[in-house]
Amino acid sequence: MSDLDRPGLQPVDPETGRPPVVPDDERMLIALDIDGTVLLEDESFSPGVPAAVREAAQRGHIVTLATGRSWEATYPVLVWLGLTPEYVVCANGATIMERDTTCATDYRRRIIETFDATEVLEHLSLQLPDATYMVELGDGARLFTRFLGDWDLSRPDARCVTIDEMKGQQVTRVVVVSPQHTSDEFVDVVAGLGLQQVSYSVGWSAWLDIAPQGIDKSTALAQVREMLGIDPSRVVVMGDGRNDIEMLQWAGQVGGRAIAMGQALPEVSQHATETTGDVHSGGVANALRRLGAVFSPA
Repeated sequence: MSDLDRPGLQPVDPETGRPPVVPDDERMLIALDIDGTVLLEDESFSPGVPAAVREAAQRGHIVTLATGRSWEATYPVLVWLGLTPEYVVCANGATIMERDTTCATDYRRRIIETFDATEVLEHLSLQLPDATYMVELGDGARLFTRFLGDWDLSRPDARCVTIDEMKGQQVTRVVVVSPQHTSDEFVDVVAGLGLQQVSYSVGWSAWLDIAPQGIDKSTALAQVREMLGIDPSRVVVMGDGRNDIEMLQWAGQVGGRAIAMGQALPEVSQHATETTGDVHSGGVANALRRLGAVFSPA
């Protein structure tokens, strides 16, 4: 039995009536994917998640988000959860946000990784001419070829452009949607392009995220862990998608816990140290209880 599973912790502090706060050397860094982990497809929360993550944070654990979403799409989820972590990982690791209460959203961009999108766009537009493209710039501004509601393109810093206008831009990511392809077909198409200067992941649908080479959730979380001074064995990550594979691998390799959601594809879950229930059955909340991070019942 690991120290995270040990029995004997009291469910409430007898003096405060609240869950006991853990000593600093027992704090966990808990990094959660959003879509398919914290949220269902309709943007509602997985059962028990808000209460569980708040209790874990109240106990002194560092609960944060590690997502492929932009910061603008991540911030509302952070607010709904009532979380204020020091760092948040966005854009599949290309952006690390740092808490700064002098900013409008209480966060500023601490680390931004970018790449020139020209080569990627030239290759993809030849193979996928009917796809819809979006690039995200370092400051969060967006350029897109066709309006999609999922991309929050009504903001003032979003602009409809041509593929050629996207070329030459330094971007944190390129996002491509091709409804004509299944996710497996998309994997084959992208693999055949031989892209060497970028990292990419394909979501549960034909949604492609392309990031700078060597940048993913794991590289960002490794920096976050070091900045926070958390022992590697106290790292916990949870996710369900292909873009969570590197994060799961990293957590397991450093001696932490890599938890795959129950609905994760075999190619994802094989990199986890353990699995939990699926997103519809409250997998995150159940995992946090199993870890001893929370005591609240399901």
